[in-house]
Amino acid sequence: MENKPKLAFGRKNYVLMLAGIVVLALGFIIMTMDKEQYGLGFLGITLGPLVVFAGFVIELFAILVKDKTNE
Repeated sequence: MENKPKLAFGRKNYVLMLAGIVVLALGFIIMTMDKEQYGLGFLGITLGPLVVFAGFVIELFAILVKDKTNE
């Protein structure tokens, strides 16, 4: 029997990482959609950064979650 090296992350981790990247990109796109000068409106100051923060939280969760199928 060969001992196959285990990968650090499983499928669930990679799906969550991809979702986090999409949310991060969406947050930056939201920030660019602000029509106020220098991005000082609601989209650039409030909503966009909150969405970016949510993307980073998803990325952190994707790294920390234990995938049961990888055991």
